[in-house]
Amino acid sequence: MPVRDRRITYTPNTDTHYTMPVYKDLAEWQRRSAQIREQILTASGLNPMPPKPPLRRIVYKTIEHDDYIIETMLLETLPGYFVGGNLYRPNGRKGPFPGVALPHGHFSNGRIENQVNVSTPALGINLARLGFVAFAWDMVGYNDTLQTPHDFGWPAKGQGARGTRELLWSFTPLALQGWNAIRAIDFLLTLPDVDRERIAATGPSGGGTQTFLLSAVDPRVKVAVPVNMISASMQGGAECESAPNLRLETFNVEIAALIAPRPMLMISASGDWTRNTPREEYPAMSTIYELFRKPSNLELAHFDAPHNYNKASRETAYRFLAKHLLGRPDNGPIPEPPTQVESANDMLALRGRGMPEGALQYDQVFARWREMLATEKPTKTRLMQALGAEWPSEVVSEVDGERVVLSRPKAADRVNVIHVAGAGAPLVIVHPDGAEAARSLVPAGREAYLVTAFETGKAVEPRNTSDRYFVGFNRTDDANRVQDILTTLAWLNRPGIELKGVGKAAIWCTFAAAASPVEVRLDAPLGSFGGTDDDFLREFYVPGIQRAGGLAAAQALLGGGAPGVTTTQPAARQ
Repeated sequence: MPVRDRRITYTPNTDTHYTMPVYKDLAEWQRRSAQIREQILTASGLNPMPPKPPLRRIVYKTIEHDDYIIETMLLETLPGYFVGGNLYRPNGRKGPFPGVALPHGHFSNGRIENQVNVSTPALGINLARLGFVAFAWDMVGYNDTLQTPHDFGWPAKGQGARGTRELLWSFTPLALQGWNAIRAIDFLLTLPDVDRERIAATGPSGGGTQTFLLSAVDPRVKVAVPVNMISASMQGGAECESAPNLRLETFNVEIAALIAPRPMLMISASGDWTRNTPREEYPAMSTIYELFRKPSNLELAHFDAPHNYNKASRETAYRFLAKHLLGRPDNGPIPEPPTQVESANDMLALRGRGMPEGALQYDQVFARWREMLATEKPTKTRLMQALGAEWPSEVVSEVDGERVVLSRPKAADRVNVIHVAGAGAPLVIVHPDGAEAARSLVPAGREAYLVTAFETGKAVEPRNTSDRYFVGFNRTDDANRVQDILTTLAWLNRPGIELKGVGKAAIWCTFAAAASPVEVRLDAPLGSFGGTDDDFLREFYVPGIQRAGGLAAAQALLGGGAPGVTTTQPAARQ
């Protein structure tokens, strides 16, 4: 039993140094990887995957050279939302060709950045010369993709776990970029000269994050080259590299391991947070490839260089991609010839032009996102995922008279409960001021369990929530309170349990009962809480809760009964 609740003492963030777990066999890893994949998609607002509207491409300019062609274009990934991009194609050769997705990093000029340390145009041109079709597109808020800023959804710096309306709906730069990346693969597969069985992704820095997140959730990506981003000690410091619940009990090395056993080249550098990759991240990743008995599908290229996707790194990537997608012999890095990059005027779709007719403003994009998700059927699984909660398989207890402490061993948490002896079906009471405040609510002679939920009553302790991306790594207080109720119910594991919530705790109990896989009789009057965004921001802050269906989903899962007294139906977790 932990002396203190680990949720108080351990609040990881972007710069926490993680250690890769040890998986004893392939089956254990496959179970874990399925959980992480669901977690990524849920955090991105893409679980389940929304319907995909038809893609529309608007080509503004075609630049033809002897051995390659560049198209400057917009891609409509949502109705009224446009992403700028450049398509690089071989010229004078017959396909079908492998397709390569090229997400860029946080460089000033985005997808058209051309300098010594990074050049997406040089990458695209030389891939086309080698016989690939490559598509580079904007991060949100960059170049032609201006209908949202790059920084939206997250609270201002220093405000930590403070909520925003966008986070309730899983509407973040990471979510929108994740959608755009999946749509970029969709686009490549619409091209008649692209072989749908030979698709790759590569990008540096924030584009490296996009590369491994995309590859982790989209099996259509057959080969991945994430550059200078897979780190055990830095998880990405930008708005588009984090999302609520994304890294609960996981980190970038474990996330990128979902690419296994597909071929992956890890490129790292001595001058950034991948400096330890040869000694730490690469050996950790190798353990997963070993489980698949595919160790040769993982390679490392480490350079003495600053943060980059420079010529030497690109030449190594060409070799790896050509080996796995073109069937070329592995004779070392493929030299990159001198490359003439086009002007910004030719590479940008909206230079000197306005947005296409029907283009949405920011609030309209947000509304379109919500509309896209509105028709989905609520499930207990989806609600659990939004809460970051679980129905624990094991709960240990420590009893001292009427006082009980519960804990989930892996979580190392502490839930304080007062047991009032009596008869009848167990009554669980949750009061916003803790267990002592609930004593007067116990009917005479009734057996009851009074729960001091997380950060209430005598369990209140200082907790560091100041990190801007706090909810990307940690659950909110309200989510933890729901977990404590679920932990108590799982520990009791008895039929006929009545769950009573008082005041604000009625909200916690409502969502716990809705998520619970066992029958619970709920007595939890919600008062003025109607499930609006403002209600959630003010009284029950859980990012992603509206994306999971909000209060309407909880009430539907409770059987649609009248608020206040509802009985859940016995059911296995969906």
